[in-house]
Amino acid sequence: MTAVLAPPARFTALVTAVSVSAFGNFLNLVALALFTYAVTGSAWGLGLVMAVRLTAGFAGGLVAPSLVRLLGLRHLMVSSDLAQALVMCALAVLGSSAGLPGLVVTALVLGAGNSVSNVCVRASVPDLVPEGENARSNGRLVTWRALAVIAGYASASTIIAFGGFGLAFSVNAASFAFSAFVVSRLRWNESLPPVRRASGPSASLLRAVGPAIAVLVAVRAADAFGSASHNLSLPVHASAVAGADAAVFMSGFWASWAVGAFTARFVAPRFACSTTAFVVGTCVMSVSFVLAFTGPPWPVLILVMVCAGFSDGLTEIVYTSRLQEVHGDLRVRLFGLSSTAETAGFASGTLVASALLPTLPVLGVVAGFHTVAVVCALALALVSRRLT
Repeated sequence: MTAVLAPPARFTALVTAVSVSAFGNFLNLVALALFTYAVTGSAWGLGLVMAVRLTAGFAGGLVAPSLVRLLGLRHLMVSSDLAQALVMCALAVLGSSAGLPGLVVTALVLGAGNSVSNVCVRASVPDLVPEGENARSNGRLVTWRALAVIAGYASASTIIAFGGFGLAFSVNAASFAFSAFVVSRLRWNESLPPVRRASGPSASLLRAVGPAIAVLVAVRAADAFGSASHNLSLPVHASAVAGADAAVFMSGFWASWAVGAFTARFVAPRFACSTTAFVVGTCVMSVSFVLAFTGPPWPVLILVMVCAGFSDGLTEIVYTSRLQEVHGDLRVRLFGLSSTAETAGFASGTLVASALLPTLPVLGVVAGFHTVAVVCALALALVSRRLT
């Protein structure tokens, strides 16, 4: 019989599970990209697998609410982790013999599984923590996930060099299996018990939650669109400014960002659900990323990236806490819609940025994309003022 943990211990266990799976996920992003390029031998194959993963993530956000009603949050999280663990085990065993079809199946499962898991984790927080603790708890999730991202990126090259892609995929599978085991041992009273009834369309959902939240989700999608530019441009920029030390440059870049994201958790609870904090955070984050690509000296770059990470963490905490104020079935549907919108923003940003980077300067691409995010954030501020 499973021991029932106290609420703080339950949430700590969830944070641990999410962090470990995030570590494996970002280790996998590096390993799977390199493995795909080695198997297909072309940028076309790499782009196809990435497109499949993003499309599956988009679809995962759409179907997550229906799956929650069928299985419940906890069972869906466990099922998602186990599916991802299974597909990574298969890839570790099959290796290059999996070919492009195996890579496509892997991308489908990982994209959909990651999207569904994110929806479930975000929606489950209000059921796991005391009332009024959402923002502080979201801060813990953001902090440890940021550290897991850095650890995953930083360890990828070492793990691949030591044991090849098979070891990297095995570690990733183990991270998902660990997460599934931990979540399976948790028990809590879900405010969203499994029921069998259909969801209404997105338009009716947005009417139910109100125009302020609808615009908030739109700004988040624009933020993801802008983020695609710096994620895609960073390797190009690092190679240009650091040459053979590009990997060191990228590690320092993201490590500084992680420091900022870590500190955000200590401030964000004061601004929980504040639209003004979300708008300011989005603008500062975008401006910081643009400044980072102007080629500042290391001390200035570190400071700028700490600001970017702090603003990124702040906006994530405020945004998630605001959506968690929505109750019952609407909350899961809203997080499903949010996941779909964010994935669509990042996917479209990736496509457009990849088309522009060969002909335009990196700084111009990053500045243009983040200008979109800033304009949308300022539009949110105007809409919010009219609604109050």
